[in-house]
Amino acid sequence: MRKIYALLVLLTFITIDLHSQVKYSGKVESGFLMYRFRLINYDMDPGYDWKGYNLDQKQDGIDLNLINGISLFEKRLFAGAGIGYQNFEGINGITVFGDIEYLPLKSRLTPLLNIKIGYDHIWNQYDGGTGTALGEFTAGINYKLNEKLNVFLKSGILFTQQSSLVPIRIGIGF
Repeated sequence: MRKIYALLVLLTFITIDLHSQVKYSGKVESGFLMYRFRLINYDMDPGYDWKGYNLDQKQDGIDLNLINGISLFEKRLFAGAGIGYQNFEGINGITVFGDIEYLPLKSRLTPLLNIKIGYDHIWNQYDGGTGTALGEFTAGINYKLNEKLNVFLKSGILFTQQSSLVPIRIGIGF
């Protein structure tokens, strides 16, 4: 019985310590999505109901993302969920994704690594639009303005809608 009591006390202290390191955080970011190439090419007839590629004119895009989550380990690791609006030269869309960001240094100016995994839906030439998986891998630089506010700039590669794009993003974290 004493071992169980000691284990419960230990777990309570660990939980209290972990709770003190977890902080609510959020980010707002906007980006330019530069079209690079198609990931899927149809050399043969794809079928009678095919109306073209999802981004049939190789459109560049812009987006705006709102991300809420938690920061861990002295605000060096961020994990959250986000929602975004996209516009590919007149084709509107929404995204829902998970977001993980890592800041390797404690200094004011530090590199950052970011991964987004989620779902992307655009209203294009197909009835009801098309939805695909979304994967984004970026790296950049983060500058802490003060204890609660930081700005960042990042770029990398985005895979969505049968296409590869280069996102160039600027944002504010709080």
